[in-house]
Amino acid sequence: MPENCNPNDCPLEPRISALERANEQHGKTHREVYSRLNSLERGEAAQAEQYKAILEKLDGLTQKHDALNAKLSELEAKPGKRWEALAEKALWAVCAAVIAFLLAKIGL
Repeated sequence: MPENCNPNDCPLEPRISALERANEQHGKTHREVYSRLNSLERGEAAQAEQYKAILEKLDGLTQKHDALNAKLSELEAKPGKRWEALAEKALWAVCAAVIAFLLAKIGL
C-alpha cells in the first residue's frame, strides 16, 4: 500500500467515505437512544411522584378508616353500657326496697 496517496485516485477513499457515513449514522442513532432514555427517565420520575401521592392518600384513608372503626365500636358498645346501667339501677332499687322493708319490720 502506498504511504502517500493522491487524493483523486486513492484506493482507500471509498472505504474512508463509507466509514465516515457509518460514523454519522451511528451518531444519529446514539442521539436518538439517549433522547429516548431521557424521555423514559422523565416518565419514571412522573410515575414516582404519582406513586408517592397515591401512598399519601392511602395513608390518609387508613387513618380515617381507623378513626371510623373506633367510633363504630364506641357506638356499638353504648346499648350494652345502657343495659348495664339500667340493671345496676334496678339492683340498687331492689336492695333499697329490701332494706326499707327490713327497717319497717324492725320498726325504724
